[in-house]
Amino acid sequence: MSDNNKTATLNVDGKPFDLPVHSGTVGPDVIDVRKLYGSTGKFTYDPGFTSTASCSSKITYIDGDEGVLLYRGYPIDQLAEKSHFLEVCYLLLYGELPTPAQCEDFEKTITYHTMVHEQIQFLFRGFRRDAHPMAVMVGVVGALSAFYHDSTDINDPEQRKIATHRLVAKVPTIAAMAFKYSIGQPFVYPRNDLGYTENFMRMCFAVPCEEYTPNPVLAKALDTIFILHADHEQNASTSTVRLAGSSGANPFACIAAGIACLWGPAHGGANEAALQMLEEIGSVDRIPEYIKRAKDKNDPFRLMGFGHRVYKNYDPRAKVMQKQCHAVLNELGIKNDPLLEVAVELERIALSDEYFVEKKLYPNIDFYSGITLRALGFPVTMFTALFALARTVGWIAQWKEMIEDPEQRIGRPRQLYTGPGERDYVPLGKR
Repeated sequence: MSDNNKTATLNVDGKPFDLPVHSGTVGPDVIDVRKLYGSTGKFTYDPGFTSTASCSSKITYIDGDEGVLLYRGYPIDQLAEKSHFLEVCYLLLYGELPTPAQCEDFEKTITYHTMVHEQIQFLFRGFRRDAHPMAVMVGVVGALSAFYHDSTDINDPEQRKIATHRLVAKVPTIAAMAFKYSIGQPFVYPRNDLGYTENFMRMCFAVPCEEYTPNPVLAKALDTIFILHADHEQNASTSTVRLAGSSGANPFACIAAGIACLWGPAHGGANEAALQMLEEIGSVDRIPEYIKRAKDKNDPFRLMGFGHRVYKNYDPRAKVMQKQCHAVLNELGIKNDPLLEVAVELERIALSDEYFVEKKLYPNIDFYSGITLRALGFPVTMFTALFALARTVGWIAQWKEMIEDPEQRIGRPRQLYTGPGERDYVPLGKR
């Protein structure tokens, strides 16, 4: 954050107040209102904090109007095409792409942290078999602090580092265990001779009586999904992790809080909702009916997977995901998938229909990721759990940055109170 001596003048009750204006590397300037209340006795009002910069960050940059997403300055499409997930993890955590030696050391460290404490498996027995995997992950990830006491002191840099490695490594194992538990199959232990994504696929799809060999095309698609979901600036779940972390909570509790927030259908559950919508439409010939309903303000139906809270242009992640979706379907021999046909036709309409163009309802990543994950063999209930797996590294990077930022304080938003004024208590017998 640069200090450029620019100011903005705010008139309150006829009296001017100068507020500092700060500039980032790219993106809009921000007006510093930290001293506004002390100077004027007034708060700002911004429901959802959509016009408020809650922190300064060097991790992720989004330009929604231009359809730009950068991790530490690198365009998301370049990383998705040329990199792999663990390399992106290193980039998000440490600010630069690793050297070959650093990459090898980081991959080895993560690989040798993938096993979880053996007693953790007993936690799963407390859940019903039909429990949603996200409910299980919230509980189990939050419980990690009960097993790894040597990495909960947030003031110790070495403990923060160990907690970081453990979370990146163990959340996939926990997600795979949640999947296995939900379908009544035994847990599969990780293997140190496999890559990160291949290891996760094996833990999900192998069984003791039959070995599983990850398909490289499918593994690449899932690894790409992980990269595309690794971080996304100050969204709801990331803000939740930062807010929880600002109180001094241990990292495992903070990530569990992020998982809980991500579970919401307006956030991490969007790809699940998009797939359910495509299944509801069913076939291309029914699309006009649903397009008509989407345009009707009095109809509660909404097209899921279109538009984005931030992106007002085409979601750059959607372009990458579309390519991987086709690669998976071709590899599996799924030539005439009715859901894909519906998706492609809906995309064509969204990019050409005046209604969608005017409202900038472009396809987003959820539009294609749901179809891809279904083709990979994951049930709908696992979609958000996979999102949480990928986003864990972004949450940790943001948490780590927040802990190390000398300007950060405990989060304490204020409010516009609209309830009753002060009034006297009336005894029960007189009401």
